[in-house]
Amino acid sequence: MGDLGVGLIGCGNISATYLRLAPLFDHMEIRAVADRDGAVAEARAADHGVEARSVEALLASDDIQIVVNLTVPQAHFEVTRRILDAGKHAYSEKPYVLSLKEGVALRGLAEDRGLRVGSAPDTFLGGAHQLARAALDEGQAGQIVGGTCHVMSRGMEGWHPNPDFFFQPGGGPVLDLGPYYITNLVQLLGPVRAVTAMAGAGFATRRIGSGPRAGERVAVETPTNVHGLLEFAGGALITLGASWDVRAHGHGPMELYGTEATLNVPDPNFFGGVVERADGAGEVTEMASRDHPFDVANETGDDGVARANYRGAGLADMAAGIVQDRPHRCALDLATHVVEVMTALLQSAEERRWIEMTTECARPAQLGPEAARALLRG
Repeated sequence: MGDLGVGLIGCGNISATYLRLAPLFDHMEIRAVADRDGAVAEARAADHGVEARSVEALLASDDIQIVVNLTVPQAHFEVTRRILDAGKHAYSEKPYVLSLKEGVALRGLAEDRGLRVGSAPDTFLGGAHQLARAALDEGQAGQIVGGTCHVMSRGMEGWHPNPDFFFQPGGGPVLDLGPYYITNLVQLLGPVRAVTAMAGAGFATRRIGSGPRAGERVAVETPTNVHGLLEFAGGALITLGASWDVRAHGHGPMELYGTEATLNVPDPNFFGGVVERADGAGEVTEMASRDHPFDVANETGDDGVARANYRGAGLADMAAGIVQDRPHRCALDLATHVVEVMTALLQSAEERRWIEMTTECARPAQLGPEAARALLRG
């Protein structure tokens, strides 16, 4: 089987990242894009040398086997349902649905159709996070008993010209950024057993800081300051801080406390970074990267920092899984479990109680250096 044809629905900012990086990967080729605004699709297609089609035409295209859903989160369920109804495999940006009920419905539809569903984030496939995974699997930290993870900032309105959806139901730091942190925790530690949380909103409105709407205020209609506790099936208790009400802080992105050592894991919003191991004597050492290809800096951000960016690796792994008839790592059960964890955190805060999980998932297979190289073209 040759490359699988890929189409994108939704031509916003993230579509440019997928189109720019897709040529890095084997087993797939992006052939067309679509958007409800045809002019936007035409412009994106022209920039990247692919075809622009209507949504209906793309879903009916014989040369497209996988459709990537890059619409806004509120549309993810309906668009992915249409993709599956059209007989195509689906891969969605995060969060792939906004409720467990929607996730269960898509799982049933995919099973009935014999189709695959995958979902971002795929940053946990990066070299740094796979290094942390290997260290845990090798017992270098012992049994993980606790930990912390923090994703905290002042929010999105300072840089995003249309930040309204971030502060509406379906937005907020847990559903928008939580997928990176919780997915990485699950691939490192396994599924979550139960959660509890408290939440609030520090500001009733937010002031847009850039673009043609600069100075305009948008209403805050969802929690922006959430603090939770996750109990993992393996016994670890992890504290989660997810807030857009923080101007500055000194917390690391993720720390895992084991019976033998502590692991400091870098920001799971990125593929690369430094993993540190601190032993019982307090000696901190930087762990060697093991030459993972998804740890190699391949672009420079607006801040001038060189970073590894391999977004699309999860899509490529799903395409390879289809071709090779093996499970893919950014799997439906993983994404469904993470959605349940996130929505349960918000429900727990609203109802002020513990919530037990009803889903579980297997940890995705490690993606070591050799397996990662196999996803790259050439």
